[in-house]
Amino acid sequence: MVAAPAEAPGPKGFWPVGHVVQYRRDPLAHLTRMAREYGDVARFNIATQAVYVLNHPDYIKDVLVTHQARFKKGRALQRAKRLLGEGLLTSEGDFWRRQRRLAQPAFHRQRINSYAGTMVAHAEKTSARWRDGETLDVSGEMMRLTLAVVGKTLFDADVESDADEVGAALAEVMSLFGYLMLPFSELLEKLPLPPRRRFERARARLDAVIYRIIEERRREGRDRGDLLSTLLHAVDEEGDRTGMTDEQLRDELMTVFLAGHETTANALAWTWYLLSQNPEVEARLHAELAEVLEGRPPTAEDFPRLRYTEMVVAESMRLYPPAWAVGRLALEDHEVGGYLIPRGSLVLVSQYVMHRDPRFWPEPERFDPERFTPEAKASRPQFSYFPFGGGPRRCVGEGFAWMEGVLLLAALARKWSLRLAPGANVSTEPRITLRPGKGGIPMTAVNREP
Repeated sequence: MVAAPAEAPGPKGFWPVGHVVQYRRDPLAHLTRMAREYGDVARFNIATQAVYVLNHPDYIKDVLVTHQARFKKGRALQRAKRLLGEGLLTSEGDFWRRQRRLAQPAFHRQRINSYAGTMVAHAEKTSARWRDGETLDVSGEMMRLTLAVVGKTLFDADVESDADEVGAALAEVMSLFGYLMLPFSELLEKLPLPPRRRFERARARLDAVIYRIIEERRREGRDRGDLLSTLLHAVDEEGDRTGMTDEQLRDELMTVFLAGHETTANALAWTWYLLSQNPEVEARLHAELAEVLEGRPPTAEDFPRLRYTEMVVAESMRLYPPAWAVGRLALEDHEVGGYLIPRGSLVLVSQYVMHRDPRFWPEPERFDPERFTPEAKASRPQFSYFPFGGGPRRCVGEGFAWMEGVLLLAALARKWSLRLAPGANVSTEPRITLRPGKGGIPMTAVNREP
């Protein structure tokens, strides 16, 4: 006789809110506590929603890969539709598969390699603008840089002139995302509350930029070889042989706008912060750049040779993963690790928590790029590290992100070191992505060239 699955352990909550206060106050600490105190399957409640935290590579693979059809996107991404619409990140089922087919060609390796020159050119412009001894908010600097890169490489549009407006609108949207995640926020949205009005104004500002680009390109009609051209001219050969409407284009471009610059900008900002705290790592990075680049800007051909630079970025995304958690809603009862996850439950797997698990990462708080040698990677389970998610929904732009992160860091670090400003208080702000908290990351630029 097979034993019935057990009920997962977890803390007792306060009716009727459960653990909403603890989770909202510090989600990273709360998820870490669940894993460390209650094991690889832990349960807590957010109001009436049962939440199961999975913290073992085998269980993460079970949900994201093996039995992914039993789950759909969690509430965070359902709510993110208020900004992203039905883009690749938020859509489901046949519609998602169609959009993925249409977008995939824009991210083939040959196409990505063609973007390298633009990436480096924008990094060189940023480098030329910095001044020795000036204090920069490296978070804002990386946001501006990656916005320019994603605008030019994926839309062939100069959005740098819109960078301040787009950056401010995105910051406003991010700051209000917590409001969208409140229990019963679907009801609150029907009220004319100030946060709702601010969110809608910020979204309208972003829409204006996106729809302007779409209109200009439809009017022009030629194929520029970028993501937008791919989407504008794509026809679903396996389906109804139609293309995308302006609204579908808007949703995909908004998703790429967010995922294509927000995540890489955060990864680079945390990388600069970690390098400033680890001078031995920084010295080894500079030695590789001097040897490989010999004083010139990097190119696509240098990317496979910048192994240590890539390891630095990988280790930075271990400690500060831009996507810090993945949520899935159970479409049916599911058993994992001997515990029952009832239909309708929310499953959370957290990159931030898994990437700091001492079973797979000795001295997990230590910044050590050597964790990403080929031998070290081969010794760990697959889902002990998953900054780009996993399974069919793994990030379509992963190859683009790796090349962008490595080349931008190489182009800037060959000329500059950044030192954390005296008295800086750096914190994390887990929203849709893992951003630096209020005040950003103030750093002093140090010119490495004579």
